[in-house]
Amino acid sequence: MVKGGDGTATGVIDSVRGEYGRYRAMAERVFSQLAPDELARRPPGGGNSVATLAWHIAGNLRSRFTDFLTTDGEKPWRDREAEFDPRPGDREAILQEWEAGWAVLSGALAPLDDDDLERTVRIRGVELTVAEALHRSLAHLAYHVGQMVLLGRMARGEDWEFLTIPPGGTEAYNRDPTMERARDLRPDGVSPDAGEPLEDDGG
Repeated sequence: MVKGGDGTATGVIDSVRGEYGRYRAMAERVFSQLAPDELARRPPGGGNSVATLAWHIAGNLRSRFTDFLTTDGEKPWRDREAEFDPRPGDREAILQEWEAGWAVLSGALAPLDDDDLERTVRIRGVELTVAEALHRSLAHLAYHVGQMVLLGRMARGEDWEFLTIPPGGTEAYNRDPTMERARDLRPDGVSPDAGEPLEDDGG
């Protein structure tokens, strides 16, 4: 168990669930701001669009967390290379794929508790503890969601609605830091009080 700043004990698995939800909400707030052509837009140099990143995250979650404790996390049916194909900005198709991946993750996390953290799983034949696999997965998610945020901000320019502490807002937020713990946030990833930002995406 770990303790938050208020002394409340929180299980590690509960904390992990909360952080997955934090980054899922951030990504979905990117989706909501972008038009179809912006979802599909690739950055200079042949990078991945928001749509492609969503497809890859979903494919990764589906592969890693299907039969999480009993089968290798890199499934033989996964086509990882195809996840990076250019994708149209079809919001409905993107969300359908996205939600399918998250449903698998949710199903895998639901029965876990902290007693499972030292159990062994495999990814590409390599043994990891459940704790290691979850930390690795969260880091992978945060990495790609950060890319989405950058792409979204580049696409929207001055029309971008900050997901985090906006420029000039640090002092005010520090006086009332309402979003430091994932468990304090609404399901959409913001403070119960307002549409305030999650974490800094600006500086």
